[in-house]
Amino acid sequence: MVSNILLTQKGYTQEKSLFNGKDLTGWEIYGTEKWYVENGELICESGKDKGYGYLATKSEHKDFDLTLEFRQEANGNSGVFFRSHIEGTKITGWQAEVAPPEHNTGGIYESYGRGWLIKPDKEKDKALKMGEWNKMRIKVQGDHVTTWLNGEKMIDFKDDKIGKANGKIALQIHDGGGIKVKWRNIIVNDL
Repeated sequence: MVSNILLTQKGYTQEKSLFNGKDLTGWEIYGTEKWYVENGELICESGKDKGYGYLATKSEHKDFDLTLEFRQEANGNSGVFFRSHIEGTKITGWQAEVAPPEHNTGGIYESYGRGWLIKPDKEKDKALKMGEWNKMRIKVQGDHVTTWLNGEKMIDFKDDKIGKANGKIALQIHDGGGIKVKWRNIIVNDL
């Protein structure tokens, strides 16, 4: 793993690459969907079961600033979970949505809980570049969550329940089949 110490206004943070570009070291697969590395990219793809699947960090991250790039190769739903816990393919926690146009990329959804907590304003959907590389940033500190997509702030809100939680970061592949998403440059700053 790549590791650098960065000086910030509030002290030191640890910047780490969560994906080494070679294999799934540091991650755990949940479900039967496909997770593999090809040409330095992390790929999730629907498998024969067409079910939910997750690739979660082995480590927990409470307060962090995460950046990553994703490219949707097929029409389908995915996302980045945070402060999550997984049993089989049942996940609890919060998801920053990664979806096709007009499906709230950058919004926050609570699985097996309250559902949608906040969706981006509809005009912000233009920040998504379907079929191209997109850069997402997710900052979670205490009860405060902010997401950006290609530099556009998508949501900014506070939630007491999120503030009390801790857990893993996880990438999702939605059920239904026909989904393929590529990921790269997954960098976390633990705050």
